[in-house]
Amino acid sequence: MRGVQAAGGTPLTAQTPDPPRRVRLLLGVAAFVIVADVISKAIAVSHIREYTQIHLIGNLLMLTMTRNGGAAFNLGGTGMTIVFTAIAASVVAYILRAARNLGSTGWAITLGLLLGGATGNLIDRIFRAPGFLRGDVVDWIQLPHWPVFNVADSCIVSAGVLVVLLSMRGVRLDGTRPGRAPNPPTQPPTPAQTPTVAQTPEPQSSAAKSHDGT
Repeated sequence: MRGVQAAGGTPLTAQTPDPPRRVRLLLGVAAFVIVADVISKAIAVSHIREYTQIHLIGNLLMLTMTRNGGAAFNLGGTGMTIVFTAIAASVVAYILRAARNLGSTGWAITLGLLLGGATGNLIDRIFRAPGFLRGDVVDWIQLPHWPVFNVADSCIVSAGVLVVLLSMRGVRLDGTRPGRAPNPPTQPPTPAQTPTVAQTPEPQSSAAKSHDGT
């Protein structure tokens, strides 16, 4: 029957609560980064010859397609590809687990960037040549005096900067800050008591007074 409630005012049909808003923000940022990274790499592979340069803003911003077997920005060399793959998978698993305690919007964006960047490069490790878990990551953005990188790499670096800023401000993963006393619990309002009014005796009539005197 509709409208029937169980004891305590709870409905008989329990509704599953939606995921927390900040977890949805984390996953949304991560999904956006992954889509942008995958699409941009596919365009780079299709339209840019390997090791050729396309000058967009002189020598300040160039496009060049390279394949990276190392870590982000081609660090670590190709001999550690499987190790970097395992590290990326561990980072993804840790972020998904830590998201349960997420209470800060800043950390939601930070972990979303890190999750998206790690997953974007992990996709290359899994599906690209030369083999499963040993695939080369596609890099295609080049700046002066800086290793060639991709969208995933830039999001990982941005997440690192945000981690430093949030840590300097003392913002924890759950949104709290050290040294601040928790808010005192709110007490339910007590019903106001009606003040008692002293009653004064009514004055006696003249007839009553004369009767008392006889």
